[in-house]
Amino acid sequence: MFYKSTLVLGVILSAGLALSANAETVIKIGHGTNEQFHMHRALLKFEELVETGSNEEIDVQIFPSSQMGPDREMIEGVQTGVLEMAVPPSSFFAGWDPAFGVIELPYMYASKDIALDVLNGAAGDDMMARLESQGLVGLGWMELGVRNITNNTRPIATPEDLEGVKLRTMKVPAHVATFEALGANPTPMNFGEVYSALQQGVIDGQENPLAIITSARFYEVQKYLSTTGHVFAVYLPVMSKFFFDSLSEEHQALVMESMAAAETYQQELIEAEVASQLEEIRAAGVEVLELTAEQRKAFAEKTEAVRLQYRDEVGAEAYDNWVAAVAGASGS
Repeated sequence: MFYKSTLVLGVILSAGLALSANAETVIKIGHGTNEQFHMHRALLKFEELVETGSNEEIDVQIFPSSQMGPDREMIEGVQTGVLEMAVPPSSFFAGWDPAFGVIELPYMYASKDIALDVLNGAAGDDMMARLESQGLVGLGWMELGVRNITNNTRPIATPEDLEGVKLRTMKVPAHVATFEALGANPTPMNFGEVYSALQQGVIDGQENPLAIITSARFYEVQKYLSTTGHVFAVYLPVMSKFFFDSLSEEHQALVMESMAAAETYQQELIEAEVASQLEEIRAAGVEVLELTAEQRKAFAEKTEAVRLQYRDEVGAEAYDNWVAAVAGASGS
């Protein structure tokens, strides 16, 4: 698999050589989302800031929609230096270091603000430091989104409402275990198959952030949306450590500062779009149920065993440190 992915990357990357002829340094970035998704637009801001800040000495080239291959292959490309940078979901890094599995456990955070405080604080810095042993440098955290449930069976106001609902999930064991604990029938499935599976009734529902629900137009084949907010998911932009170390200190600082600014810009995009996304979903005839914090608490309590189950897999120290950081951020 690796040799195949290397060949594919090589063909794609050679196409960009002419574009970078005038730049001393080229940063090629691969990611899996489309060009309308807020994360891609935030990366365009990163590109603008890096190129301008370096007086065009650095040429940033972004390859969206998995042009560089699936997320795992992109990570391997960065590790080996075939690709300078990739922006995969943080959950993929658990394949190299189980500690990363703690980030996206169900109902780990009472709110998105708490999640961002933890990720952008000491606990998040400690987690990114673990990437060095993988030959990577973590540049920050970019939002994938707060995951919510759509389905064709009923509104999901309580855990009991999920009983028997055949729900597409990602191929993430913790996600599958979560919905098993809630009484649903989780069905891992590739993203590209979800729309037709919903349309044909192969599955009853799916779970994703609002930005994906709208961009994939799942509202065309779903009756109900419930803002369960069960997982807060993030992307983790990584750069080849060898490549990062080859940059001047000035350019290293520019990369880090530009990514921080791009993350802030992404949050501005997300905040501006949430209301319009909900309106777009409602306009399509979908019944929207916005759960209260108290309602979500019932789901959190029902999935506590799942979080504890992963304590051993994640590692007791990493798990306990993360939970302590969450408690500190929530003021409890």
